[in-house]
Amino acid sequence: MTVNVAWQTEALKDAPIVIIGAGMGGLATALALAKKGFKDIRVIERASGLGFVGAGIQMAPNVARILTRLGCWSPVEAEATDVLETSIRDGASNQELAHVAMPNIRKMYGYPHCTGHRATLAGSLYDACKLEPAIKFKFGHSLRSIESFAPQATFTLQTEAGETLQMKAAVLIGADGVKSIARAALLSKAGLSESVEDTGQAAYRILLPREAMVNDPEMMELLDSNQVTRWIGEKRHWICYPIASRTIYNMSSIQPDDNFAAAPSSTYTTKGSKKAMMDVFSDFCPLVLRMLNLVPEGEVCEWKLRSQKPLPTWVHGSVALLGDACHPTLPHLNQGAGLAIEDAAVLAEVLDRAPNATPESINKCLQVYEALRKPRATTLVELAALSGRTLHLGQGKAKEERDKQFAEANGGGKVPDKWASPEVQKMIYSYDCMQEAAAKFDEEYRNLERSIRKSCFSFSRIWGLIFHTEQEWSISNRLEDRLN
Repeated sequence: MTVNVAWQTEALKDAPIVIIGAGMGGLATALALAKKGFKDIRVIERASGLGFVGAGIQMAPNVARILTRLGCWSPVEAEATDVLETSIRDGASNQELAHVAMPNIRKMYGYPHCTGHRATLAGSLYDACKLEPAIKFKFGHSLRSIESFAPQATFTLQTEAGETLQMKAAVLIGADGVKSIARAALLSKAGLSESVEDTGQAAYRILLPREAMVNDPEMMELLDSNQVTRWIGEKRHWICYPIASRTIYNMSSIQPDDNFAAAPSSTYTTKGSKKAMMDVFSDFCPLVLRMLNLVPEGEVCEWKLRSQKPLPTWVHGSVALLGDACHPTLPHLNQGAGLAIEDAAVLAEVLDRAPNATPESINKCLQVYEALRKPRATTLVELAALSGRTLHLGQGKAKEERDKQFAEANGGGKVPDKWASPEVQKMIYSYDCMQEAAAKFDEEYRNLERSIRKSCFSFSRIWGLIFHTEQEWSISNRLEDRLN
């Protein structure tokens, strides 16, 4: 079956824009475009409906700023917990390595740093999308192939039953995650191969209900706090915080990948064994083990963590990638969803400024989007990976130096855990991606070739230096000294 779509080249806002994927990035893109007055936005989702699940998520000021402008932040904030402090502890002894107060985040950046439930955030975005007449959802369809990238995108969808549907769009956005079909098609068109890599790491996601913790005073102190707590050990850690109006304690781990090592590359999740989880963290402190022991058998889920080398391009013709499809990141900065939402906001800003709907104009706008977003995304992906290696150090001089800096952080020194570092927070939280896109669009559009070669963030070049672990530790500190 073929669907032919015609539009006037004079008005991009009347032309069809198709988004593959209804995750955080896809929903935010649809909503941001609708708020700009685009009239024909179609979201294609593989699932038969959006029944949101998931675990906890941290939402920083750079995300809250965008969601406020899109009109969907209030429901999220209503049940979120403001983060006012973080405690970083030795996993085995429960000894506090550093305590970082964060009481002024809202005052400094205009928006809070919150923890909440991923389902609440996704649900708020979806509810806001449903209020926009311009947005239409097509569930139960996935992208099968892209036949043409220009002058318009021509592509084929497929249902679970194997039926196919061909469509055309003025703009096609691949927001279809780490296993992106859009990315594979774009790279193939450019004569490139996939570059997704195993990290050798996996993650458990645990949700403890309040009623399971209520008889343990130590647990309740954590649940009723405004604190993010991280327990770190060699090659492993837990990061934990209250969500859902403090009715749930969210626990997320990182540990060596033992269950996925021999699995097909397409396998990303599995039901984990409670015994295996307890064994992995058997040397952690009694408090952590008591919490893990509360998890019912059969409710342990484990995720395979994958990364990807920076892509040479996110754009080809009238097709662009967004979010995890082009820059999947490890969770050590808690900015995966944040980066996708920033992408969405910037994409809407640049398409809103397109002078017309010609293929040339669309492609230039998409290249401006990439020029504005790629340096920042690459920087944060690299910094997240570096922070993870720092947290997971084993015995040795590098760990001794790291723990010394943790101790000095209590007096206002540098914080080795980068997501809690005031310097890194300033770089991430103060950034207004929509304001920058509006301010830089004209220059980027007129001087595209020069602008793409120019780095928007000097951090991207600095943090791109990747060394062996102990070398990384010393070089990252010297580089920070140069930046401050």
